[in-house]
Amino acid sequence: MSEQGTDRATPPETAHGVAGPHDTSTESPGRPATGRGRRPGPSWLRGRRGRAALVGAAALVLVVAAPVAWVQVSGQLRVRPGVEDVPARPVALVLGAGLRPDGTPSTYLTRRLDAARELYERGTVEVILVSGDNSSEDYDEPTAMLDWLVTHGVPAERVVRDFAGFDTHDTCVRAREVFGVTEAVVLTQDYHLPRALFSCAQAGIDAVGVGVSAQSVEPAKAVMYRVREAPASLKAAWDAVTGREPVHLGARETAVTDVLDSLSAATAGAASS
Repeated sequence: MSEQGTDRATPPETAHGVAGPHDTSTESPGRPATGRGRRPGPSWLRGRRGRAALVGAAALVLVVAAPVAWVQVSGQLRVRPGVEDVPARPVALVLGAGLRPDGTPSTYLTRRLDAARELYERGTVEVILVSGDNSSEDYDEPTAMLDWLVTHGVPAERVVRDFAGFDTHDTCVRAREVFGVTEAVVLTQDYHLPRALFSCAQAGIDAVGVGVSAQSVEPAKAVMYRVREAPASLKAAWDAVTGREPVHLGARETAVTDVLDSLSAATAGAASS
């Protein structure tokens, strides 16, 4: 008998050298007994499961990526390279960006305010709407923003404060629904600008924007701000689709439209005289 036949045909021995009556195993001595009888599923089934997992993963990526792309791409279309490229708009909308411990605007916020000041001096905008957080008595972003602008040459009567701009979505919705803004130039850091423009457009504002510098003395924070734009954009898309109301919507305020109406009346009077 050949070696091949001997290996396959000889039954395993019991302790006495004789095969037991029920011992019909033909496994080789080195093969573990665990898993006996288990066989992988058919190749078509394994392939189907793999494809299903791949499709599921792709769908999950699409669900997350599509809203983020919607926010970023549609917002980017409204970005202008610099203040000199901005078409005339009645209102500049400045979003809050924090205060220093002494209550003055942070570096990021100062850059936004300075861009608004330049737009006002150029005659590009007529009113500056400053929107920020005033949720407590000892934290008042809008007043700090007003004070900075007045100190740097903008008349106080041309600055309107929104005390409930708790986030980007709230600021844009309140600008439209509370202050009656329909056209605006949005001013914020470049990484934040597309999302801000998206939210304002969704609120019904014909908005363009200029991105100011996001350079920071704390590079790690600057990186973090950019990274968090992905989840923030996802939230912005959700807020737009669901029509979320601001934390505090409030009654209609006419401060912005009153200034614009008075300027329009003055211009009409000058033209007729």
